[in-house]
Amino acid sequence: MDRPNKNYKRKKFINLLLVLTVVALSGWVLFRFLPNLTQASVSKHRIRKAIVKRGKIESTLSATGVVVPEFEKVVSSPVDARVIRILKRVGTAIKQGEPILELDTSQSVLAIEKLDQALSLKANKKKQLEIDLKEKFVSLQSQIEIKRLDLEALKTKLLQNNQLFQQGLLSNEKLEEIKLAERKAAIELKQLELSKVNAEHSTERELEAIELEIESLKGERREAKRQLSLATTDADKTGVLTWVVSEEGMVVRKGDVIARIADLKSFRVMAQISDVHAQKLYSGLEVSVVVNNQKLTGSIDTILPAIKDGIVSFLVKLDQKSNPTLKSNLRVDIFPVVDSKDNVLLIPRGGFNFGTGKQNIFILRNGLAVKTRVSFGISNIDNIEIVEGLEEGDEVIISDMSDYMHLSELKVR
Repeated sequence: MDRPNKNYKRKKFINLLLVLTVVALSGWVLFRFLPNLTQASVSKHRIRKAIVKRGKIESTLSATGVVVPEFEKVVSSPVDARVIRILKRVGTAIKQGEPILELDTSQSVLAIEKLDQALSLKANKKKQLEIDLKEKFVSLQSQIEIKRLDLEALKTKLLQNNQLFQQGLLSNEKLEEIKLAERKAAIELKQLELSKVNAEHSTERELEAIELEIESLKGERREAKRQLSLATTDADKTGVLTWVVSEEGMVVRKGDVIARIADLKSFRVMAQISDVHAQKLYSGLEVSVVVNNQKLTGSIDTILPAIKDGIVSFLVKLDQKSNPTLKSNLRVDIFPVVDSKDNVLLIPRGGFNFGTGKQNIFILRNGLAVKTRVSFGISNIDNIEIVEGLEEGDEVIISDMSDYMHLSELKVR
């Protein structure tokens, strides 16, 4: 009976030892691997990473804009006219010298005819005045000659009567009467001579006035003929017709815009931004223009004074105004550069919305994403400045990690 009892106890002891070994081994496994099994993790294929580097950063504002031709020629109507026919349509490529519109110039022709009539009338008036002057001069000259003869006759008579008076053959009263007649004739002669001089001066002034009127009419006629010669509305440069009057038969006045021709070899940008940023803008301010994911540089050329619906408009001059990506009416993003810093720590922007000031982000260390407090500075569409919390060479997660911000660290698997 003792032998079987000993075998039973031995088997029981071995079974207990095996159970204890299994329990101990299970405990060791749980102690070794349970933290890894329960720790939060994220796949490395689901995150974007970036290395902290040193470089230059520019702080920018955000605006929108439209690409427009840098040069646009305005074609104005040279005369008052009616549009007979529209020869070119918007979007048509046009060469220098090609006609755009056909205008009815009958009113301009009629105006020239009226000027011709006015010139003829003035010329006739001048001729008539010259004839009248000549006749008046002839008449005055004849009167002067006659009066001179009368005066000479009276002087001779007075001389004879003086001799008779001295001989006592003529009374004193008769002699005084002859002297008075002689003085009267001398005065009348002077009046006629003065009238002739005054008539000359007066007529010369009238002729000068008529001559000025004639020259003025000739100038108007030359200008009218010049404008009539321009009434063909030919394009004076090669380009693309961006606008033209829309209706045939409409009346246009002298100076009215009837067409616009753009040079599509060079462009600029008409931009708009909230008036909140108006004080930060000035002519010459550098800007970045993003066109189809391509970055172009330029500067603010002109800020339009009018503010409409809280929007400020300004023109951007491009450094590469003939870049092949530029197309008329293409919408682009504009980023005026309001600040810049050199030799600062930078990380590129990712899906995460980095702001300014202090913020928590995740840094990669030894296969873990460790939450770290970082202070940010200025930013733009590409990068953001690191003020403190990171060092050059640190590897940072730049994708959106907002779902893990409650954790201090997580595994990257």
